[in-house]
Amino acid sequence: MNEMEFKLISKEKDEIEMEVINADRTLLIPLVEEMNKDDKVEYAIYHFEHPYLSNPTIKIKVKEGKPQAAIKRAAKKLERVYEELYECYTRAIKAAQSKSQESA
Repeated sequence: MNEMEFKLISKEKDEIEMEVINADRTLLIPLVEEMNKDDKVEYAIYHFEHPYLSNPTIKIKVKEGKPQAAIKRAAKKLERVYEELYECYTRAIKAAQSKSQESA
């Protein structure tokens, strides 16, 4: 899988719009949802013209601070969530393997 890239479309003091290259919806949707939970964010949206013919865009408008900071905060929160999910998954697999070996 290629790394997601962000290409700037427009930028103002409290708003930014970017094209997301190599977007993965499984990451893009939670990122936008997490930004919308942020009290400093007025809104965050993403838009697909066509899933196979164009790249999606995201637009973030903040009540305070910088839009780029909102993206970073949301990404950091998701990083923690996915790390915790991975750790839980790893523990469950080890427990299942251990239980399987005990019964063999």
